[in-house]
Amino acid sequence: MENPTSSDMRSVQLSPDSWLHPANKVHRFLALLLMCFLCFGSYFCYDTPGALADNFKGDSHLNTSQFALLYSIYSWPNVILCFIGGYLIDRYFGIRFGTIIYMVIVTIGAIVFATGVYINVYWLMILGRFIFGIGGESLQVAVNSYVVLWFKGKELNMVFGLQLSFSRFGSTVNFWVMEPIYRWVANYYGGYERLGVALFIASFTCVGSLICGLILGWMDYRAEKILGRHEEQNDQEPFRLLDILHFKRVFWLVSVICVAYYLAIFPFIALGKLFFERKFDFSPQDANTVNSMVYLLSAALSPFFGILIDKTGRNVMWVIISTITTIGSHFLLAFTFVNPYVGVISLGISYSLLASGLWPLVALIVPNNQLGTAYGICQAVQNLGLATVLILAGVIVDKYGYMMLEMFFLGCLFISLIAAILIYIVDSANNGVLNMSPSMRESMTDTSECRDETANLLEHEDSSDQEVTDSRERPSVDPQESQRDFTQSQSDRIRSRYIAQLLPNTNIPERQ
Repeated sequence: MENPTSSDMRSVQLSPDSWLHPANKVHRFLALLLMCFLCFGSYFCYDTPGALADNFKGDSHLNTSQFALLYSIYSWPNVILCFIGGYLIDRYFGIRFGTIIYMVIVTIGAIVFATGVYINVYWLMILGRFIFGIGGESLQVAVNSYVVLWFKGKELNMVFGLQLSFSRFGSTVNFWVMEPIYRWVANYYGGYERLGVALFIASFTCVGSLICGLILGWMDYRAEKILGRHEEQNDQEPFRLLDILHFKRVFWLVSVICVAYYLAIFPFIALGKLFFERKFDFSPQDANTVNSMVYLLSAALSPFFGILIDKTGRNVMWVIISTITTIGSHFLLAFTFVNPYVGVISLGISYSLLASGLWPLVALIVPNNQLGTAYGICQAVQNLGLATVLILAGVIVDKYGYMMLEMFFLGCLFISLIAAILIYIVDSANNGVLNMSPSMRESMTDTSECRDETANLLEHEDSSDQEVTDSRERPSVDPQESQRDFTQSQSDRIRSRYIAQLLPNTNIPERQ
């Protein structure tokens, strides 16, 4: 008889009521904090050029085209790497190892970029931002997979909202602190060296996020051993790349919204400063202030909207409502001279609401072993849209002005609205699970479980009866009736498996 190891003894003796147990609320809250800070460093360092734009032009002597390339070079590799990054997580790395790898890449990219600025070598700056981009979006895919692994059902929307809030707060903090850091460094360094040192200081946020990733990886490994989650994962059929051809139509409609809706948000913010200066005659500082309201509102409101959707469900309904209000916001900004704070605040609220309702839909549609790839596809198509539309938006402004740009944004939003309505129609034809309330989803889950148990009992009973039935009685069974019973039984099993795959399991200990 083998003696249990000390780690096994600790797992057996650990009470579920202890905060050290992975199913305990306190333990899972600590994991949530680590997930929130995983992307804080990458979002912080992503916007360091924007926070120090004048200093880049003055100290490093970059023109506008060179400065813009520091941003655009980030998006292009993520057109492919987001998808590949998610696939590698699903197929090879796993969530823990994949998260650490991508966080290391982000940290290296931030340091290389700071080094290029410190020695004033432009190609090294571009290389650093390129490396940073390789890991940045893939890291977000890994964090999304972590969230779905640790949280399900009613908690999922709130957790997604909170994670998004902390990520956007990283960009907000960057705009708050980088200029004071630069002025402090200027007391000891001069020229482009002071800019490089300021960026080295900023890269420490990525180091902090990497430490959070290491701690979270250890916690997840420990939870896997205690809860036996690895046994459940080993029983799953391994994911193959060709499986994306069998993704449901609803998933591809969600991907359309990920592209079309966000094209009316991020490019608008990127070009918003000049828009507010020209149309509303704002000073540069006032234009920056109103332009930053979208991110500020997103950081503040996303957790609360997540809780709202946790309580009410109806994800598709909230996506449709937020898209309509975003269209109204752009109409106010484009066709009226109402105080732009009204339109921008409405835009920030709508953006926060949509993000809290949209991204959890992927977890309701795609099986767990395909989530990394699914989120990777969403991020990849979004980056493709942003990388191309940012260039197109500049051409539109130069040739036709901001009014035509707003018309372009409105066209993207109407495409997003059509996709959301199609999701509602397709989902309604399949029991309407994606737009149910939490109580309805729970009752549907219980029904599918009972149906599975009944099917298993009937199957067992049929096999037992078949062993004891006299062979002389077999001709009396109607073959057509037997075929109909078999077909109905198979249909019930397929339907119950579909519903069980589609619905989140709200019982965390049992799931794990």
